[in-house]
Amino acid sequence: MASSSDATASTNERPEGSETSGRHGRVRLKRAAVMAVPATAVAAGLMILTAQGALGVQFAISGMPFVVTADKLEGEGFAQFGALDHMIENSPNEGDTGGQVLVVTSVVKNGKLTNLCQSVDLGGIQLVLTAGNKSTPVSVKNLAIDSDDISGDASFNNIEIGRDSSTFDKVGQQGPPGVYGQQADSVVITDLYQHNYAATAAVFKLPDLHMSFKSEGCPK
Repeated sequence: MASSSDATASTNERPEGSETSGRHGRVRLKRAAVMAVPATAVAAGLMILTAQGALGVQFAISGMPFVVTADKLEGEGFAQFGALDHMIENSPNEGDTGGQVLVVTSVVKNGKLTNLCQSVDLGGIQLVLTAGNKSTPVSVKNLAIDSDDISGDASFNNIEIGRDSSTFDKVGQQGPPGVYGQQADSVVITDLYQHNYAATAAVFKLPDLHMSFKSEGCPK
């Protein structure tokens, strides 16, 4: 989809309507992914992100997922593409996955998150982190986060859907050739929920940081 077109889409890419003011795309994100990435295409074209400024995870994941929620994410420079995350050999957390998890990598070049919550289940008790819930939001640079479940209400400016991830030019880095992706000049997501396996960031500033053990994780 060219950036000169208005875009409206859902995770199964069925249009719900369009806006006529400027080049502005609005997408309703549903559980399970922001975009449909055929597993066969990912397996054939990915394996591990390498070389040319790969955006995905560059370490072996633990296989223990963590949840991130935020009242609002505002990002300048945004991209997404499918990826495979890998655990160490014979990881106790691999279950029936074979040590590989199919994910969507979401990249934000510069972003702010309001009322951030992150939680991980440590076997009956949750380690919960909160930040940015007062006057100063959390700020990130070159954030790449790998998720298998995302939900929220999102608005994109100048979105391009179906672009080859190796040709991205809005986030300063590129993904592997032949992999389905989408990118936009900017994104705003409210009521954000992510079920994640890994994240990397060049800068991650957490004002009003608080970490504690609780019986329940971040509310959805």
